[in-house]
Amino acid sequence: MSKRFILQENKSYTFRSYFELSYETDDILAEFDYNFKRARLSLPTSTRQLERLPELRQRIEETLPLVSLSSEAARREILIAPVLLEVARYCQCQLRIEYPLNVNDRLKGNLDYFLQANSKLLVIEAKHEDMTRGFTQLAVELIALSEWEPEQDLIFGCVTIGLTTEAE
Repeated sequence: MSKRFILQENKSYTFRSYFELSYETDDILAEFDYNFKRARLSLPTSTRQLERLPELRQRIEETLPLVSLSSEAARREILIAPVLLEVARYCQCQLRIEYPLNVNDRLKGNLDYFLQANSKLLVIEAKHEDMTRGFTQLAVELIALSEWEPEQDLIFGCVTIGLTTEAE
């Protein structure tokens, strides 16, 4: 049985295009000769004291009643960006917003957030509602970064929909 191709040979695709495709993540990643596997991860942790975290939380909580979070842009500006600015400050790394990346006609577009510290990369994709398709888009962005920075051993990625939860 021959392989069925999803992507059209002479068509250009942006990262956003992959979010809009209705195919399963593993089918899209197979187009790039990558596999998709769900597994529990053990991510790096730190014992560093995050002394400004309570103030950040207070600022966000005070802002929430004043702003509607009904759009992806609002969630990015009000919830995600302030947190990532603190991450960049703690890690002493550059935070790039809407970072352009153009590897080829199938791997191009803007990364919502891109942080690079020492030998580690982190990409954060902010989506409005759909985590599954957001993850597909993120996976393609990580493939692009692996081709753009082939010496990188490990690239982290995260998808957020910017929802807040109420503590009881």
